[in-house]
Formats: sequence, structure tokens, C-alpha cells
Amino acid sequence: MTHRVQCDESTLVALRDERLDTVDGAFAYGGGDDLHKANLRHRRRTRVDLKDSSGRARTLYMKRYGQESFSDALRRVLTYGWFTSPAGVEFANILAARAADVATMEALICGDDRTWKGHRRSYLIVSEVPGEALERIGQAFIDRHGLESDQVESMTIQLAMLVSHLHRAGYVHRDFYASHVFLDETEDGAELYLIDLARMFHPRWRAFRWRVKDLGQLKYSMPPAWVAKHWDRFLSTYLAGIETRKSANHWGRAVSRRAGRMHRRADRKAAKQQQGEQT
Repeated sequence: MTHRVQCDESTLVALRDERLDTVDGAFAYGGGDDLHKANLRHRRRTRVDLKDSSGRARTLYMKRYGQESFSDALRRVLTYGWFTSPAGVEFANILAARAADVATMEALICGDDRTWKGHRRSYLIVSEVPGEALERIGQAFIDRHGLESDQVESMTIQLAMLVSHLHRAGYVHRDFYASHVFLDETEDGAELYLIDLARMFHPRWRAFRWRVKDLGQLKYSMPPAWVAKHWDRFLSTYLAGIETRKSANHWGRAVSRRAGRMHRRADRKAAKQQQGEQT
């Protein structure tokens, strides 16, 4: 069994009170609100609201991983090594992202049990990030401030820096859609946070391909008006933050090809679904 703790003492006391400081306690926990999402399979995601020992209300998120399929376990071992559980992977990824100056959640506690009925259970508890996903509020943010406003320009630069910090540290996200970038508007301006780091990894080769995949996912999922107006500024800011021997035009063409394939695949899927509804 392995166990890692990064939270402050007052939060740890609250987790202990709910028995969330152990693998058995985490998997026996019946409180909170489960978050239902497609393709979770052996994973369970739960929102946990509690008060720490100082009376401060905290919203946390717990991920519980049950038995993996053989193929999932094999991919994890080949990518991250034999002795790292699924929850341990994301815990380490969060710490690495924060060390790379990427704004994200806090990794609070993580544990795994390698001997439970011959299978490995693991769980992870993280903090909440403020704001909402760009996928949900990006267009409203643009409409409220104006496509050519300073606020949208600032968000564009901050978004480029978020990606470049991650890539410059040698990591890629592998799921870099607008649904995984949260925007929080404060009195001091908008702040961006990257979430869902379970698939983040450090590619040993073909870094350009992996980076282009991240950028293609982002371009595909951002509001079309923003892409048309601000993508070139985004890309030039991003490229200024990483080391590359390839030209901006080369990057632009590669990312556009990736995003274009995603749009065509989505169009085919929609057409197929519509055809099925008509028959």
C-alpha cells in the first residue's frame, strides 16, 4: 500500500473524520454527489463538501479507481511504470504541472491498495478550481466583453502561456479541450486553470506530434469566432514560450490539419446519427 498527503492539517483532520484518509474508508464512503460522465468505466467521481477543523467550507473531488481492464493496465505500465497506480499517476501529474507554473487544482491525498482481492484499488482527492469550463462560458465571455476587447486579448495570451508552460516542461495533456480549461473572472481579471490531468505524460519521442495534438484539440473546441480572430496571436505567443526548430507556418498547418480531421470526424458522426434517426 502507498499513501501520499499534500494537504494542510485542518483539511487532513476533516478527511480523517470522514475516513477519507485510507483506501478502505474512501471506497466505503457513501456521501457526496457522484458525477456521472460517459466512459468512466472502472472510475467513480464524487464531489465532497466538508468543513475543515477551522470551520472553513471546502469543496473537494474524489476519484476512485477499481479494477482496470488488462489493456488499460498495460498502457499505464508502459507509459508510467510498474509501481504507479491510476490515482498515483494523476497525483504526480498535478504536482508536475504546478511545478511547471501551470495553474491547476491541488493534489491533497492519494492512496492505493495493491493486494485487495488480487487487484489494485486507488483513490485521489483534489481541490476544486474556481470558474467554469471555457466550453460552457467561452462564447458568453466573448459576447459580454467583445471579440476585440482587452479582456479577450488577455485571455488569449494567458491561454497560450498555460499551454506553453506545460509543453516547455516536457509534458503534454492529451485531452486539451476547452472543457478542461476553466475560466474564473475576478476583480483583477480572468484567470485560467487546467484540469483533468489523468492522461498527462512526458513523451520520450515525437514531442512535436503530441504537442500538435494538444493544440489541435484546443483549436477544434474553442468558439469559431475566437479561432478566426485570435488563433494567430495565440500561436505566436505559444511559440515564443517553447523551444522549436519548426516555423510558425509549419506549426499552423499541422495544427489546422489535426483540427480539420476532428471537425470532419464530428460531421460524419452527426450525419450518421441523423440518418439513423430518419430510418
